[in-house]
Amino acid sequence: MPERTVTVASEVGLHARPAALVAKTAAAQAVPVTIAKDGGDPVQAASVLNLMTLAAGQGDTVVIAAEGDGAQEAVDAVADVVAQDLDG
Repeated sequence: MPERTVTVASEVGLHARPAALVAKTAAAQAVPVTIAKDGGDPVQAASVLNLMTLAAGQGDTVVIAAEGDGAQEAVDAVADVVAQDLDG
């Protein structure tokens, strides 16, 4: 199962606008994508509510994972969004 660890770049963390952009990216993938705060339980990354309940702030480490055909591409797409400063 491909996974990638990434640091949350947005100043507000995975809240509001950044969470919506991450969820939209995850929902567009061919396979379900999960995200977990380092050491926490994974949640579906396509849900804004799930992302906000992670309480992942700027500088926190999250693990993004997926399984199935296209999983690596899905993980990379979501990880790239999380690693961007989306506050603008």
